[in-house]
Amino acid sequence: MSFTIPELCPSRLNRCELAVPGSSPKFFEKAAKSDADAIFLDLEDAVAPSDKEQARKNIIEALNDIDWGDKVISVRINGLDTHYMYRDVIDLVEKGGERLDLIMIPKVGTASDIYALDMLTTQVENAVGRKKKIGFELIIETALGMQNIHEIAAASKRNESLHFGVADYAASTKARTTSIGGPNPLYGVLTDPAEDGSRDYHWGDMWHYAIARMVVAARANGLRAIDGPFGDFSDPDGYIAHGNRAAILGCEGKWAIHPSQIPLANEIFTPAEKEIIKARRILEAMEKAQAEGSGAVALDGGLIDIASIKQAEALVQQAEIIEARAAK
Repeated sequence: MSFTIPELCPSRLNRCELAVPGSSPKFFEKAAKSDADAIFLDLEDAVAPSDKEQARKNIIEALNDIDWGDKVISVRINGLDTHYMYRDVIDLVEKGGERLDLIMIPKVGTASDIYALDMLTTQVENAVGRKKKIGFELIIETALGMQNIHEIAAASKRNESLHFGVADYAASTKARTTSIGGPNPLYGVLTDPAEDGSRDYHWGDMWHYAIARMVVAARANGLRAIDGPFGDFSDPDGYIAHGNRAAILGCEGKWAIHPSQIPLANEIFTPAEKEIIKARRILEAMEKAQAEGSGAVALDGGLIDIASIKQAEALVQQAEIIEARAAK
């Protein structure tokens, strides 16, 4: 283990993050009553320029008036390259009360973007005497952001999570695709000919590199890694497939752009019962070995290393948080 140990961000359940347009307040109450772990109220892409100011007012009113329960509440502000951004931050912090947990920052390109937002947020927090420090969610959705992702992830103590914004990332890299988060039939490999001359074509995951790199940057800095949207909400099987691959790579949650995707994300990112049972057995074996003064921990005929124990502890902790929420 390196002498440098990443400082972990605050622990939050983040299996499903539901996107809700700030210009559609009729959806706010439904979102609050949904099974999503986190909600981001959107001031950016989902809101037309003519509706920006009203959407901001809608969100501030909702932060103060709606009972959001124990959900994590975030607001996606407008980009730093717009004249809406500074007023988004100032009004949200000054008028939004203590219920706002996170600010989601779109199209982050450099570490200095985060520095600027941190400075502004800190000034407003101090001016109004806010008790709870606001965290940052950062969307990596440009080539510039991906190039600078490691510096971005380490740019502020407010940082809590990195998100992959696949649609804008595709546009930024000029990828030849129009789908949002889905596969492309042209991205694949052709096998060598079999004896009969036949060949198989295997589709690939064109977003694998981007998500894997995001996960590394997030985990190296103690942050959560969250997969972004899957655009075709009429394709639950596609959502599940892409959610599973994100989970396998190390993401702990995914966006839902439609309520029908909420239960899918919750199921994908909830540890399986057999995994939880095994994790608890690992911890029991560790406790037994310590009680007996043994330097080695064994289970089912194999040795258990420190990494396995840490993974088990994290898995059991997540399972307990999910169980506590389900019991409410």
